[in-house]
Amino acid sequence: MSGPIAWIGGQWGSPQELSIGLDDRGLLLADGVFTTLLVLRGEPQLLSAHHQRWHRSAALLGMAPPPPPAELVPLIQEAVQRAGLQQHSGALRLNWSRGGGTGRGIDLPAPSQGHRFWLQLNPHTPSFRAVTAIVSRREQRNTHSLLSQCKTFAYGQAIQARREAQTAGADEALLLNSEGELCCGAAANVLVLRQGTWLTPPLSSGCLPGVMRGRLLELALAEEAVLTATPEPGDQWLLINSLSCRAIRTLDGRELEPHQGAEALWWGLL
Repeated sequence: MSGPIAWIGGQWGSPQELSIGLDDRGLLLADGVFTTLLVLRGEPQLLSAHHQRWHRSAALLGMAPPPPPAELVPLIQEAVQRAGLQQHSGALRLNWSRGGGTGRGIDLPAPSQGHRFWLQLNPHTPSFRAVTAIVSRREQRNTHSLLSQCKTFAYGQAIQARREAQTAGADEALLLNSEGELCCGAAANVLVLRQGTWLTPPLSSGCLPGVMRGRLLELALAEEAVLTATPEPGDQWLLINSLSCRAIRTLDGRELEPHQGAEALWWGLL
């Protein structure tokens, strides 16, 4: 493997070599959306589902449509070759910024100024390590915000929730929503196995519409349900996203029954 590779504006290079303009709204205002997907033995996994969510997020936020799959696939194939990941796995991030502006402020630039796309591919091995977690006391997801429905560049809340967890001696943080219901992890969806059925908070909770979460529902392997952050006896809890599926072994110091099939469940969704 040759290491991480990136592309922007027709140029290939390492992520450290390439750059975006200092006037880019993605850099200045987190005004952009992205998606991250697994590349396995050279093939992007669930690209169509990721692109659909990426496209929908851009539309919800009043952005132009991101590049179509027909334009992405050749770039992804070249990225795989340049990164030396033909027989390995990687994490591919596709970025879509509203682009540069004229002057300062939050007012939207004219559509003619154009959006900006770039990608980055890093070697990555999916993680199935069990974690400890807390329920964040500081951060909550807004059930009514459009931003809660989109995977945007603005990850400050997730960063602070994870920081809170690590300060408390845990690995991860779970977030409630503004109604006090269980919503999601700092960077993953939540699954609860209760009485033989996988449950996950509904999108109305403010959780991100994760692609792996969507696959579980599509395959009728899980159901949506309003949940609290208080485990019931016998519960098994997981955090799942496109790069990992990790059992929660303790929540706020309370021991949970660890789920032993997290890895098999995750691979079965690809």
